[in-house]
Amino acid sequence: MAAIIEAETQWHKGEEEMQEWLRVPHLDNPTTPGLAGYAARQLISSPLVALGTLDSEDRPWTTIWGGEAGFSQPVAQSIIGMKATVDRTFDPVLRILLGEKADGEVVRPEGPGKMVSGLGIDLESRNRVKLAGRMIAGALSATEPDIGDVQLVVKIEQSLGNCPKYLNKKHIIPHLPHPTLVSDSLPLPKAALDLIEKSDLFFISSSNHKLDMDTNHRGGPQGFVRVLSNDESGVTIVYPEYSGNRLYQTLGNLRTTPRAGITFPDFDTGDVLYLTGTTEVLAGKDASDLIAHTNLAVKIRVDAVRFISEGLGFRGQEGERSPYNPPVRFLSSESKNAVAKNNKQVMAKLIDKKLITPTIGRFRFHIADPEKASKWKPGQYVALSFEDELDIGYSHMRDDDPKSLNDDFLRTFTVSSRQDVLDGHAQFEITIRRVGPVTDFLFRHNVRSELQVPLQGFGGEFFIQQGEGEKVSFIAGGVGITPLLAQIYDLDLKRLNFYWTLRENDLAFANEIFERIPGLAESTKLFVTGKKPEMTDAWKRLTLSGATLERRRLNKDDITGDTADRWYMCAGPSLKNSVLGWMSGKTVTYEDFNY
Repeated sequence: MAAIIEAETQWHKGEEEMQEWLRVPHLDNPTTPGLAGYAARQLISSPLVALGTLDSEDRPWTTIWGGEAGFSQPVAQSIIGMKATVDRTFDPVLRILLGEKADGEVVRPEGPGKMVSGLGIDLESRNRVKLAGRMIAGALSATEPDIGDVQLVVKIEQSLGNCPKYLNKKHIIPHLPHPTLVSDSLPLPKAALDLIEKSDLFFISSSNHKLDMDTNHRGGPQGFVRVLSNDESGVTIVYPEYSGNRLYQTLGNLRTTPRAGITFPDFDTGDVLYLTGTTEVLAGKDASDLIAHTNLAVKIRVDAVRFISEGLGFRGQEGERSPYNPPVRFLSSESKNAVAKNNKQVMAKLIDKKLITPTIGRFRFHIADPEKASKWKPGQYVALSFEDELDIGYSHMRDDDPKSLNDDFLRTFTVSSRQDVLDGHAQFEITIRRVGPVTDFLFRHNVRSELQVPLQGFGGEFFIQQGEGEKVSFIAGGVGITPLLAQIYDLDLKRLNFYWTLRENDLAFANEIFERIPGLAESTKLFVTGKKPEMTDAWKRLTLSGATLERRRLNKDDITGDTADRWYMCAGPSLKNSVLGWMSGKTVTYEDFNY
């Protein structure tokens, strides 16, 4: 079994080539064999699932099913079931998997089953999980002309959680589809072009030959996908690949099998544009010659299309846009030929910093024009752009800092202060770890040398609630304490259990926090890792703080007996996934580090 698991989670040739091409340092493949526990929980809470499969010509197609959470969920070990009302006439994935019959007869594919990839996504919370596997069975029952209820059972072979970067919030509600074929020929009609222009996300499916598949999302500002050509000679669209998790699983597939199935949903009308085409990945000068200020891009020459009005079984109400969204980057052939300007740009000036440990520091910013910036709340994050300070253009070889390749230098940091401690909404603090080019820049910067950076906005809703008489437990890894710091004075510390994991080298951080916040130490159980923390002066000070000290990692037994009414967590992926597994059946509100 171990050998099988190891084989299933290795990078394939295309992924390795992309990572080598873009100078990505070696990293392990985080994909989990089967349906992991966190993936199952995310799937249940996802009101939408984007599905991909291959047609008889091995062309990928993508569709989107759902409307409300719970329509897709585990039914057995690593097996999921879906039940949704769908367009039964024009949906390309439905036709590929189940054919034209709509009499409720169960369809069971021969052999191992057709490849299916999926993306369970909750746009309201910005959480998503990728799935890949094989169809076991399915059935379609007609309910009205062109509409039907589909049931699909899929064996999940791989799962992987994704970060919320570039996801624009939407509240999804179910809506009965009324599909009508508008066009299935090229060039694209104006209504389809308008949909591409207004879209702030699309879903993309790709495959590594016939071995496995991947479905994911791409998001950004409205208009981030550009139409390169749309005439009798052909249709080509192109989009910039923004800085992400650097796994390059989609692009790795496109490297070995340059085909993609793309779907643009219209959340207002239910219209949907299905495309499948041949792809080309562009990097460096090839990308920037095509799209301004872009180091990596994908070009798709469309081979087949279906544009359907009211073909989706849901609608979406607009919410907060991702603070990560860069301005629209136009094609070099367009008259705009640049990046869209933001006339409301607000600047944040660094006015103070305190280095608490060699790798943890606190930085205070002043907002130049607070009236133009959205008023922030404790528990939110701030998005700051360091592109003007750090972007030196594309370089194929950058051995001094390979992680900076294809980096947009846009970062979000949890605000660790509150308004009544500083100068109202005009100032804020962030408490961060030194990791990567942006934080390294901040740690090295001399405050006496003026630094102003664009403030993209505040977002997030990681608000800690403590009702009358309620017990609250909070789990943090390292600087994951920051959302708690911003809200600590709203809590009754006597009814707070704080589980905090720290490295030996960061113990001075714990002492500084306990001195700043009287009473927190008595509510804290501190788990310290390192060789000999008890030999340090910082450890000796902590023994007098009132905190409970443990020289080990946090484990399941530490928290399973806790009877807290509410659970919160801010931790890295490894600790987060472990805790969610331990806390099965309990609701844990959490914030990720992996933006």
